[in-house]
Amino acid sequence: MGHLDYALLFIQTLNGLQLGLLLFLVASGLTLVFGILDFVNLAHGSLYMLGAFVCASLTFLVGNFLIAILLALPITALIGYGVERTIARALYTRDHLDQVLGTFGLILVLDTLAHLIWGPAGIAIPLPAWLDGQIELLPGVVIPVFRVLIIVIGLLTALGLMWLVNFTRLGMLIRAGASNRTMVAALGIDIQTLFALVFALGATLAGLAGMLVAPITEASIGMGNNVIITAFVVIIVGGIGSMKGAFVGAMLIGLIDTLGRSFIDDAFKLFMEAEAAESAGPAVSAMLIYIIMAGVLAFRPQGLFPPKVR
Repeated sequence: MGHLDYALLFIQTLNGLQLGLLLFLVASGLTLVFGILDFVNLAHGSLYMLGAFVCASLTFLVGNFLIAILLALPITALIGYGVERTIARALYTRDHLDQVLGTFGLILVLDTLAHLIWGPAGIAIPLPAWLDGQIELLPGVVIPVFRVLIIVIGLLTALGLMWLVNFTRLGMLIRAGASNRTMVAALGIDIQTLFALVFALGATLAGLAGMLVAPITEASIGMGNNVIITAFVVIIVGGIGSMKGAFVGAMLIGLIDTLGRSFIDDAFKLFMEAEAAESAGPAVSAMLIYIIMAGVLAFRPQGLFPPKVR
């Protein structure tokens, strides 16, 4: 490998880290809701999309992307709270199939609402000048400043979440709810409010991921439908209901997906014809994360870091 290849490897590793952190933001909310509320929320990706659209509108309104994020977060939390009160709460006692069908219907409703409010085209979010440049981390390794910001915000949010789950009263209730919700309710904890808070927190995290990715990909209808599948892969690999699992799973999937797409055809060239490698590479790299999920399900069906169940 030459100097250039190392630069490429470093840049792709950073891209993988960035993708992993965005996936963690989506997957952490998904794993909280799935692990604690035992609620399969397919529409979690729609909250990611709404976060992006709300942030886009606010960016044009206030003229500053970062202020728009700060304003959009509580709005996304309120949308999540509204979804919990109106739709999710009625489905908690139903089986998973009803929840899947109900939240799939919600995806269609929210996608159409976004279409009505913002129109069919996506919205590109302009970045402030100081975020729009590039930064040279090492000689020959240049990456956009904004990607560094995503990594920093993602890591800070991950640390904040770990602190919340492990060292606060709410976190203690969240952990208790994940391992034995009947006991939590029996102890006189207001489980309805706890569930609403967890749901709103999950929505906010998904919304934040949408806001961070929108300047790169633009806010578009259906943007959440791809990310939700990958987020489910993350929580199955990490262990449903586990914050640590969501983080490790997201990092693994983000890095494997990004590095796989970049380097797998080179690896195949070592033992097959170049032409065959170039056609097989992209096909296998698209399947890689699902192959890993299948492997985890085969050998550790509860995931790599399942929560302690009592």
